[in-house]
Amino acid sequence: MNELVKTGIAGLDEVLHGGIPRNNNLIVEGPPGSGKTTLGLGFIYHGALDYDEPGAIVSFELDPAKLLRDAAGFDWDLQGMIDQGKIKIIQTSPAVLLSEFRSDDGAFAASLVAMGAKRLLIDGLTPLRLYAEVNDMPFREDVHLLIEGLTRLGVTTMVTAEKDESMTGVLAHERFVFDTIISLSFGEARRRTHRRLTVTKSRGQDFIGGSHTMRIEPQVGVHVYRRAQSRPVASPDQPTSERRLSTGSAAIDKMMNGGIYEGSVTLVSGISGTGKTVFSVQFLTDAIKNGHKTLLVSLDEHPRQLIRNAKSLGFDLQGLIDDGKLFIHYESPLELELDVHFDRIVKLVEQEKIDCIALDSVAVYEMTSVEEVADYLYALASFFKNRLATTLFNYESPELLGVSQISEELKGSHLVDNIILLNYVEISTVLRRALAVPKVRGSRNVQITREYEIGVGGLVLIDEGGNDVQAVPQLPFSSYYGLLSRSPSRQSPAIEEAVASGAPLPESARMPAEKPR
Repeated sequence: MNELVKTGIAGLDEVLHGGIPRNNNLIVEGPPGSGKTTLGLGFIYHGALDYDEPGAIVSFELDPAKLLRDAAGFDWDLQGMIDQGKIKIIQTSPAVLLSEFRSDDGAFAASLVAMGAKRLLIDGLTPLRLYAEVNDMPFREDVHLLIEGLTRLGVTTMVTAEKDESMTGVLAHERFVFDTIISLSFGEARRRTHRRLTVTKSRGQDFIGGSHTMRIEPQVGVHVYRRAQSRPVASPDQPTSERRLSTGSAAIDKMMNGGIYEGSVTLVSGISGTGKTVFSVQFLTDAIKNGHKTLLVSLDEHPRQLIRNAKSLGFDLQGLIDDGKLFIHYESPLELELDVHFDRIVKLVEQEKIDCIALDSVAVYEMTSVEEVADYLYALASFFKNRLATTLFNYESPELLGVSQISEELKGSHLVDNIILLNYVEISTVLRRALAVPKVRGSRNVQITREYEIGVGGLVLIDEGGNDVQAVPQLPFSSYYGLLSRSPSRQSPAIEEAVASGAPLPESARMPAEKPR
């Protein structure tokens, strides 16, 4: 098997399953501003600093002072590496470089041998193309000459190239002759800048395909975040457990036939104000009492606000945080990137050995990317299940009397093991809260709607101390008419059937006739 060279680029070696085969010739293509030169500088700098592999940088356009300035912006001591003889910057022209490769004893090759170079960056290929066009020379021959010369040098070479958008659908010749191709893209969506990295091919190795999020970060340079969906999403050895965890309420546990199975995923769905966040805090604090480490991922509320609100209900979140038993990870939904967010959650869970998690609320993921949310949540659920971590997915749903799916784009039944509905029930002129548990995998859950209040300690079911299960009073369907009219997506199956067939509405669904005055 070929020896792999670690690029030193954060996250890229993970995408490449460890690095690129030694002596591969690698081309990095992309439009201006996509990060090609920064990626190349990181490849050379980290090679010299972290892996004791001296490298040379050939620049046709940027002078050494600008390269040193760019490196200093990431706190890279490029000048120090140059002074130690581990990095060399060569500013030249395409004509001179090509003539060096045509010669058997050129000074360029001799200088690389003298410094023991293992890596080479040529920034970039576009000036070579322009030189060939201006001088009416066959660029294809120049590319072959370059590749043959690099192969003789025995270095691992990265070449940058401007991506020619006018060649859409046409494969440039250099894409065939290079061993590894990395494509960078750069664009805006919702007035935010997005960079992506894709490994198109890499001879002699496997790699993680698809489009990965790429950022240029302070003190890091290029940082690649592999797409969340590419992580192992299923395992033939996925662990299961007979052990149950309490929700933090003995009455709700009873409705779920004993609580939540360890390692399961529970959807807590309801409209604003029904207590989804309170329920999450209630569950996590009870888990802490039983020796678990917990994480609350907040995408709706700032941690300070969460701590303040929880304190009014008797929860000392700050104390739990100080003790290292509760972690709160907050990210603003305005700048959320799913791959970056996933990576941070994964690292925190793995480093702190967290096994109880609540995400509040997954509706933000849908807002960030409707196209990716289903696969993204599946990847999250699979990651937690593979670690036997017990998870709550909070979702703010417009549906008030049940859930057939999480949303129009996101079907929920295959994603979660349990569903807890928190609703408002309109009785006369009063809104009362009601809880139902329509789904608990592997359990005989109680199919009764219970009324609850939010007070000290979290969600408290009415009359939960009694011997009998107390249900919300049953009312005629027409009594819920005002509430249903506010729901954009749910109505009685009888109404849907009548509308589809053109038949008259059933008697129970009609508005009462106005009495004559």
